[in-house]
Amino acid sequence: MQPTYSIVVPVYNEATNLPMLYHRLQAVMAAMEGISEVILVDDGSSDRTPILMQQLHRQDSRVCYLRFGRNFGHQIAVTAGLNFARGKAVIVMDGDLQDPPELIPAMVSRWQEGYEVVYAQRTRRQQEGWLKRLTAYGFYRLLRRLADIEIPLDTGDFCLLDRKVVTLLNQMPERNRYVRGLRSWVGFRQISLPYERDPRYAGEVKYTFRKSLKLAITGLVSFSTVPLRLSTYLGLFSAGLALVMAVLVIYWRIAYPASPLTGYAIIAVAIFFLGAVQLFSIGILGEYVGRIYEEVKNRPLYTLAEVVGFETSSLTKPISE
Repeated sequence: MQPTYSIVVPVYNEATNLPMLYHRLQAVMAAMEGISEVILVDDGSSDRTPILMQQLHRQDSRVCYLRFGRNFGHQIAVTAGLNFARGKAVIVMDGDLQDPPELIPAMVSRWQEGYEVVYAQRTRRQQEGWLKRLTAYGFYRLLRRLADIEIPLDTGDFCLLDRKVVTLLNQMPERNRYVRGLRSWVGFRQISLPYERDPRYAGEVKYTFRKSLKLAITGLVSFSTVPLRLSTYLGLFSAGLALVMAVLVIYWRIAYPASPLTGYAIIAVAIFFLGAVQLFSIGILGEYVGRIYEEVKNRPLYTLAEVVGFETSSLTKPISE
């Protein structure tokens, strides 16, 4: 029996959040018509998260879970959940309760109106530092300007996807994944659902600045070739600047033979400038070449240590009921 809704939740060391997450999801599923399933994807947790997932599955057979062999990252965890989801509509949300489960019925209503993608758009980030808000604000606008497709502003992975969209996403073999960009790339009828992003219910933030920066670079490189063209523009600018400098040096030599501007200082500045341009260009090229290298290895996206609850008979009511 195919479920109507699959709720995919990547988790990483979220033992303090799982009980409340299940409690709120259970209330939401009880209010929706049709069969639902919850797919927890453990991204290599080192706390009690795997134990709690087992307990939730024993308590409620609608709770299924995957456990990775190691930590593969949030976007890969989302991808694994989409691979295993069986619902006609698939909801993706974080496990820290910053994405309120109570918004799911509103997403379902938009889906029933005929929209294939319903994405939650943040209007406010509660209890987040000004630096994170500022960098996120700048990144989304930079990405929208540079990307080859239109990626909505201030959106994360919290969304509802129709089965046809999930099927297309599962057919995409790329390894450096930016799911919210792929979601925009497939097209179909899409609509935003504004909401205020809640603070974490408990625990520490898992998306550090380094991980956020890596995801941002993946988004830029995956959906834009502008950085590659930027190297060309910098090369042309450097060539033009070198020509201007050559003319100035000749002028200074003739008009001011004793001027210090014709000495080692200007040569050193020119060398450092050209060296910086070259290293910057090589770095951009390296980002693209590195992703080609990852793709051609053709390794699996993830390894699974445990897969539980995906039998057809698991789609029943909670045992406690």
